[in-house]
Amino acid sequence: MTDDRLETARLFSREDLEAVAEVRIAGGLAAIYTSRSPCKESANEDAALLGPCSLESGILVIADGLGGERAGGDAAALAVQALTEAVTQGLDDDAMLRTAILNGVETANLAVQAMGVGAATTLAVAEIRGETVRTYHVGDSMILVVGQRGKIKLQTTSHSPVGYAVEAGVLDEREAMHHEDRHIVSNVIGSPDMKIEIGPIIRLAPRDTVLLASDGLFDNLHVDEVVSRVRKGPLRKAVERLVTDARRRMTEAQSGHPSKPDDLTIVAYRPSGSQRK
Repeated sequence: MTDDRLETARLFSREDLEAVAEVRIAGGLAAIYTSRSPCKESANEDAALLGPCSLESGILVIADGLGGERAGGDAAALAVQALTEAVTQGLDDDAMLRTAILNGVETANLAVQAMGVGAATTLAVAEIRGETVRTYHVGDSMILVVGQRGKIKLQTTSHSPVGYAVEAGVLDEREAMHHEDRHIVSNVIGSPDMKIEIGPIIRLAPRDTVLLASDGLFDNLHVDEVVSRVRKGPLRKAVERLVTDARRRMTEAQSGHPSKPDDLTIVAYRPSGSQRK
């Protein structure tokens, strides 16, 4: 193993991609896409990372700078970079990957606070180790683990009043899509009260899909629509379907369907078994 495990990571920060890119990582295949909102000329405020840690482990990361806050895009990029550096240092010190990630999230939080301008961002991390995945998240960038037949094996809870209401059964997901407070996020990187939610270890079946996305996806497609598009078919094609349909919703408002122009970032992963012929 070389010493530049994360120096070869692909960091897509505020840089629009013309097409979905694929990268082999952690013994499987990842696909990534990021672009700014079709309704703005300012920079993309999302950031994403595909970080190899060994031949069979790696991290998938998405950060979504809070819109309307100062330097949201800078906060997202800084959080991802701070996480990368902390994980690299942790691996060099032979720390467990879980410990390195937690230290990285805390380092990212301090780095964004140190900007001193009130900036904030979400942060969602999927740790891939062999045939397992574990999630870590702060904010409302969602992570899904989906089986080939459409079973949702994991869905993170958005750290927001609306997200908690859905989890408690007070709102259903379709009502939540149109709620006036959906944009409010109650737990962010850049806050002294930041809390990290850690998911359980989930064993991945050969054709499972791990999906991380900013709210540019989940504010425009319902969860069941996302699942139906990503659960089967080649990974690149699945992500392309999500991108096409989400951006269409953003620009062509239709009665009964959500439509919220926003930056859009998607990272999807499947283990190596799903690539066999």
